[in-house]
Amino acid sequence: MAPEKESNGLDNYTFALEGRFCDLPDTEKEPASSTDEYSNKLAYCVTDVPPWYLCIILGIQHCLTAFGGIIAIPLILSQGLCLQHDGLTQSHLISTIFLVSGVCTLLQVVFGIRLPILQGGTFTLLAPSMALLSMPEWTCPAWTQNASLVNTSSTDFIEVWQSRMRALQGSIIVGSLFQVLVGFSGLIGLFMRFIGPLTIAPTISLIGLSLFDSAGSSAGNHWGISAMTTALIILFSQYLRHIPVPFPAYNKDKRLHTSPVYVFQILPVLLGITLSWTICYILTVYNVLPAEPDKYGYLARTDLKGDVMSQAPWLVFPYPGQWGRPTVSLAGVIGILAGVISSMIESVGDYHACARLSGAPPPPKHAINRGIGIEGIGCLLAGAWGTGNGTTSYSENVGALGITKVGSRMVIVASGVLMVVMGIFGKVGAIFTTIPSPVIGGMFMVMFGVISAAGVSNLQYADMNSSRNIFIFGFSMFTGLVIPNWILKNPKAISTGVAELDQVLQVLLTTSMFVGGFFGFILDNTVPGIALCYYLKPAGHRHSRPGVGHPWVRITCEKERLHKTL
Repeated sequence: MAPEKESNGLDNYTFALEGRFCDLPDTEKEPASSTDEYSNKLAYCVTDVPPWYLCIILGIQHCLTAFGGIIAIPLILSQGLCLQHDGLTQSHLISTIFLVSGVCTLLQVVFGIRLPILQGGTFTLLAPSMALLSMPEWTCPAWTQNASLVNTSSTDFIEVWQSRMRALQGSIIVGSLFQVLVGFSGLIGLFMRFIGPLTIAPTISLIGLSLFDSAGSSAGNHWGISAMTTALIILFSQYLRHIPVPFPAYNKDKRLHTSPVYVFQILPVLLGITLSWTICYILTVYNVLPAEPDKYGYLARTDLKGDVMSQAPWLVFPYPGQWGRPTVSLAGVIGILAGVISSMIESVGDYHACARLSGAPPPPKHAINRGIGIEGIGCLLAGAWGTGNGTTSYSENVGALGITKVGSRMVIVASGVLMVVMGIFGKVGAIFTTIPSPVIGGMFMVMFGVISAAGVSNLQYADMNSSRNIFIFGFSMFTGLVIPNWILKNPKAISTGVAELDQVLQVLLTTSMFVGGFFGFILDNTVPGIALCYYLKPAGHRHSRPGVGHPWVRITCEKERLHKTL
């Protein structure tokens, strides 16, 4: 007999404030059966509103988590824009991307997917952007590579970098219109009927796995500092999460009293980064870390970007078209379109991971449509403002949800407001440039690992006793690592004779999430066999989904849409 179909909240995916998608155990009525079961509960769910001060603190943590990725993009782009020796303009680019990221975050949380998912610069657009800037007509003049010859206030120098920025802007604006069309036309939602866990699992997992080189490069600048950061985050999030810390509180009944707060559970990333950052500052002040650029450990110093902080103004006001009228090139548009496609696929995976880690049901197609459409608008705004990049959902912040157990979208609203403030107050944004790269690398070690595990966890909805499903997942994961790695090592292997086509293939085949998700999608929809499983929830059982320790009974397995079977 077929199991009784139960509502999973998908028909009302609007997060009304009066409802919750997950519940903390009621210790008076229903005590947790085990410590581990309690630890898997969320401290705050999607619709919960933590105290305002906690929203600010947690919002700062998300800003710090996203900071490494956001600030890295303008610094990398500055090489192609011939801005290596113009710290003031680099600081302005950083302020601009923070402002736009904050605005896009607010748009996404309020009008888009409506999940606690933060928006920021995307690395999927960085590759086609650098490919465009490496074309012969955009090669930086030799004099811009010599610090002693660069006059940052000269008309010639300003035109050199602003002409390149305008070319990027035009390509990004046109490419973002395609994403807006795909999102609001419903095409993404329509495709979701063919996308199951065997597509989502490798896509999400490869988001984290493909970033191992970036994490290793940052951490390798000083393994001691990065290991300390990682160890602190693990200590706070895993070993000390059940230990309450008494904080002063006040209410009308108890007056002034102390209230236990599980600070280590909700702030492990912020605490880990802050402590490591402080230690690096102390080691820098007392010259324990080497002051010679060629010595190991030099990049762990906190005074490397002091010039950026001193040059940055207190107030900046980025505005659309601040670098002039954007220009459009065919090569740039085609390259950006390839990055936009990869970004959309990555974002769909992020939506599912975010919903899972924040206690919400799997996002239905109309919510995904809105999310992708709003991301397209975000890329449009990023192009208009002149960040040299677009925006996308941030995987590392999705990973932070799994670490902190805080899934409230009000926290992400606070993050968006804080990023807008950081974009306006130039000095505030410049302060964060002193975070040493080994500290960021240590944080990535934890975050990217959580993202990879979140992707694999989607396999609990597939019948993994089936050799078909094992083959599809394994092949998708392996090719998602092998093909991009080989293309990166052999950049001249793709040569069709058409430069624009070469750029498209280069971007697609070096994006692990696209390669793995593509093979997972094709094989899952063409290879005959069983893909998904129905589960029967025993009467009176409070858990919304099957999992470890949940006494659900598998009734039958069949090929069906993911969001119809859960």
